[in-house]
Amino acid sequence: MDASQRSSLSTAALEPRRRLFRPAFIAAAIVSMVLLLVPFILRLDGKVHADWQQFLGRFHPLVVHLPIGLILLLPLLEFAGRVRPALREAAAFVLSLGVVACLVAVALGYLLAYGCGDAEPLVTRHMWGGIALTLAMMACALVRPVWINGSLPWSYPAMLACVILLLGWAAHQGGSITHGENYLTEFLPGPLQHRAGTDTPNAKTLPIPGSFYGKHVYPALDAKCVSCHGESKVKGRLRLDSYEALMKGGKDGAVIVPGQPDRSLLLQRVTLPITHKQFMPAEGKSPLNAQEIGLIRAWIADGASSTATSVAGVTVHEDEPVPQVADYTALQPQIAGVAKTAGVTVVPVSRNLRDGLILNTVDASGAFGDAQLEKFEPFAPYIVEVELARTGVSDAAIGILARFPHLRAIHLEETHISGTGLDQFTHLPELTYVNLSGTRVTAAAVAPLVSMKTLRHLYLYNTPAHPAVAVPVDQPTTRKSP
Repeated sequence: MDASQRSSLSTAALEPRRRLFRPAFIAAAIVSMVLLLVPFILRLDGKVHADWQQFLGRFHPLVVHLPIGLILLLPLLEFAGRVRPALREAAAFVLSLGVVACLVAVALGYLLAYGCGDAEPLVTRHMWGGIALTLAMMACALVRPVWINGSLPWSYPAMLACVILLLGWAAHQGGSITHGENYLTEFLPGPLQHRAGTDTPNAKTLPIPGSFYGKHVYPALDAKCVSCHGESKVKGRLRLDSYEALMKGGKDGAVIVPGQPDRSLLLQRVTLPITHKQFMPAEGKSPLNAQEIGLIRAWIADGASSTATSVAGVTVHEDEPVPQVADYTALQPQIAGVAKTAGVTVVPVSRNLRDGLILNTVDASGAFGDAQLEKFEPFAPYIVEVELARTGVSDAAIGILARFPHLRAIHLEETHISGTGLDQFTHLPELTYVNLSGTRVTAAAVAPLVSMKTLRHLYLYNTPAHPAVAVPVDQPTTRKSP
């Protein structure tokens, strides 16, 4: 067989693949155009849209892990395919499945952002990262057959490397949405933090000490609103973590109109019915209470000054200074180790370590019980808040928590607590907040808490004690059960 015949046979063998390549290329071009045009046609405008979009979109965090796994599997299959050719066929299937999974994940993610009106920069970057990753995956699927035939030997490996890089970047943006922009860098070793520049805190305009804004307005916004309108998350282009940002407003304009509280959008949103789509704070976060709203209203009516130390017609009885905990710097590695073993997080209340620590079990949920809580007892003098909602703790946890001398807030909602031993909490001198909603506590069990002079917040919703508990009218309470 001469060279011309071999060339003819080779061309004939490639012809079916070429016929398949053309429609695949056309389909990829159409899908790419749709992916690139949708963000400009259906803009993320910060407005809440249909509920069905949010319902479907909430499957995005579940579905998005499928393409991640498939993409990371691809290089392994391609490398192993050099030894076992059958794995090359498996790689082709995984690549096709990965393209489909990327398309589904992008569609659900866009429905989630568009439906709930989330247009913050992190969400936008995550969206474009997902789109770029999907386009790169489709390019890999188109280039791979050419690479298999020996043409363009570096085309597919180069594209696959780009896919891995895009995956890392898009995943980082997604993680930053839920965990903050410093999620990956927060616990870098010291030398690496210095090189990355993450050991120097970002400059932030703090309230003027002693001002009415600094003592009453800023703390309320910081506790209830900044998680969605702060440095790591900026919904509606509105930040509330500084006076300057608050007065600047967001995409809907100014949210504070000095001297005119009824025209101030911030007050309008926080006083809407809790079921209203524009009620703030959204997503089930704790709303501002009547006292906080009243102080903000009075502050706006008086001119919304950042420096004034008082507001006309408002007298506020100052709370006692919050006690500081001892220095636990040397124990931080040990605390982090116990937290990692238990699958929880222990974070400082603020940058001032003497303000204490918060034990947060949201990532552990039902896997966290009394035995795991007991392991934190050596660090009890430094923990000021425990968030044990929806964990597996029982009444035995009450006795353990009673040995945490600086506890100020205890979250036990939707646990197996029945209330036996709740009187032990009366010996915690700094305790101001207890949430027992969704538990089996009775009126008799919580009676000792009701009589506590320091306790200002007691939540008993959906318990046998609600609405049977009568709270003294002269006791300073917030959203307590009647």
